[in-house]
Amino acid sequence: MEQPIAVTRQSFDDWMVPVYAPADFILVRGEGSQVWDQQGKSYIDFAGGIAVNALGHAHPVVTAALVEQAGKLWHLGNGYTNEPVLRLAKQLIDATFADKVFFCNSGAEANEAALKLARKRALDQGNSSKNQIVAFNNAFHGRTLFTVSAGGQPKYSKDFAPLPGGITHTPFNDLAAAAEVINDNTCAVIVEPIQGEGGVLPADPAFLQGLRELCDRHDAVLIFDEVQTGMGRTGELYAYTQYGVVPDVLTTAKALGCGFPIGAMLTTDELAKTLGVGTHGTTYGGNPLATAVAGAVFSIINTPEVLDGVKQRHQWFLDGLNKINQQYPIFSEIRGGGLLIGCQLTQDYAGKAKQITQLANEEGVIALIAGPDVVRFTPSLIIPEQDVKEGLARFARAVARICS
Repeated sequence: MEQPIAVTRQSFDDWMVPVYAPADFILVRGEGSQVWDQQGKSYIDFAGGIAVNALGHAHPVVTAALVEQAGKLWHLGNGYTNEPVLRLAKQLIDATFADKVFFCNSGAEANEAALKLARKRALDQGNSSKNQIVAFNNAFHGRTLFTVSAGGQPKYSKDFAPLPGGITHTPFNDLAAAAEVINDNTCAVIVEPIQGEGGVLPADPAFLQGLRELCDRHDAVLIFDEVQTGMGRTGELYAYTQYGVVPDVLTTAKALGCGFPIGAMLTTDELAKTLGVGTHGTTYGGNPLATAVAGAVFSIINTPEVLDGVKQRHQWFLDGLNKINQQYPIFSEIRGGGLLIGCQLTQDYAGKAKQITQLANEEGVIALIAGPDVVRFTPSLIIPEQDVKEGLARFARAVARICS
């Protein structure tokens, strides 16, 4: 048998298109909320693959589902259906407002489908001028040209002009500003219940409730992007239930597959009719491997034990982070919901979020940023208390170094 190719961190610089700047070590193994690099150094994982590994690494039930399905059927193409995709669709429908599901491979694809649905619906109604999309500053909806344009962060879109038109951005959590631009030519409003990449900024309930009323008034489709907040991340299966606001379309991905690529767009019977045979599609979407894995993930996360446990773990993190902040006051605010937590740096430490996470790596803990001024934590939803304590102890050492 041929020997595997030897790789080092330098291999990335030699062979990969440089759209990422990964850490200077290579992770090779994970179990639960711990990972190990090529040298055998251990890290507590507070990043969870950017809110993806909701059940940690190598969860035995999820692994078994993948192995079992791999021995049966991998891929068919969308001229045929399969059992795992239908079962997963029913799980999602039974647990949410939705009547119909479209499966794809990522959050960006799910948002792309949602925005296309909204535009086509208006056109089907005979209103070609009803094509305006309202989104919000600092939003993030994906990296396709359409979704990066809908996202309200020019740093991600400015290099790819000309961008798709008909998209207006207004300040997040400012209902009056939204009311000024949402009108009868608006086909969709897309919003995150908590802006993840934009800084872990929760929406005000009145803001989302107001958007629902504005969409009803102007016959616009309200899209909730729950790619990051969904699948138990906030302590509810989907965050919309916490706000008392039901969207017309919901997008989900990330934790749905716990690392196996899958996304979904959920909607109502009425709206689903917009996308008839041949109007949209994806080669791999809804394949048996992905949906078998996601079905196993869903059956674990959608339980009181896991969802209530998220709220408990939120408190563990809050208590630990506040204790660190008392000793080293570098955070002006600790915000978010469930296990989507953002720590806003004070003015004295502005721009140092990346430096803090790099020092955290050196201390043996993996964390994220949400912009240059926010340290973000999105760990496994079932992370053990001991791992939380040990990870925060390591993180405290990193903070002490930045403060020294």
